[in-house]
Amino acid sequence: MRSRRPTTFQIAVDLVILTVRDARLAVLLIERGNDPYRGQLALPGGFLRDGEDLPDAAERELREETGLHGLSPHLEQVGSYATPGRDPRGAIASVAYLAILPDLPVPVAGTDAAAAGWYAIDTRPLAFDHDRILRDAVERARTRLENTPLAAAFCREPFTIGDLRAVYEAVWGVPLDPRNFHRKVTGLSGFVTSTGETRHPPTGRPANLYRRGPAATLYPPLQRPNAASPPTV
Repeated sequence: MRSRRPTTFQIAVDLVILTVRDARLAVLLIERGNDPYRGQLALPGGFLRDGEDLPDAAERELREETGLHGLSPHLEQVGSYATPGRDPRGAIASVAYLAILPDLPVPVAGTDAAAAGWYAIDTRPLAFDHDRILRDAVERARTRLENTPLAAAFCREPFTIGDLRAVYEAVWGVPLDPRNFHRKVTGLSGFVTSTGETRHPPTGRPANLYRRGPAATLYPPLQRPNAASPPTV
C-alpha cells in the first residue's frame, strides 16, 4: 500500500456576521476585488497571520470588515472546512466564525474587497464554499436562540420584549404570538432583567425596558415553531 504524504494547509478565517436590519436577518457580504472569483459575493475573511491565534484573527477581521472598534460582539466558532478543491489557489482550510451584533450601519469595504454590504441570508451563489458555511452558521444561530439568551446579542440595550420578539421572528423566519412570547421570556430565570424604566412610543402603551440577564442557558428552552404551523411561542 502506497503511503500518502501529509497535506500542508494554509489557514484562513471566514466570518458570518449577522444582524437584524429592517426586521430581517442580514449577513455582511463583500464583492471580491481579486481573483479567484473576482466580482462575486463572498463572506469576509482573511489568512491567519504569523503568531496569531484563531480567535484573535477572527476579532481582527471583524474590526477590519465592519470598520467599527470597541465592539463586544458575540463570536463563536462554527466549524472547519477543508474539502479538497474548495479553493482554486490550493490547499486552504477555513475556520468559520459566527459574529452577532446589533443593527449596524452599511460597512466600508476592506482593502481586498470592491464593495461590502448587508444582504438577505438566502443570497446565492457565493464564492468558494461560502454557501455551505453561511447555511451552517445560520442554523447554528437558530438553534442557539432556542437554548441560550443569544437573541439579546442582536439588541441594543436596553430593549423591550417586543424588540426581542422581533429578533426571534427575523432569525427563525416565523411570526410569534406576542402574549405567549412575553409570558415565556419573562418567566425564564435569568434570561432578561428589568431596568425599572419604560419606553414611551409615539402611540400605544409604554413598554418596560430590559437588559440581558445572567443565564447562560434557557430552561425550559424556547422551541422553534414550524414555519408551516401557527405561532405558539
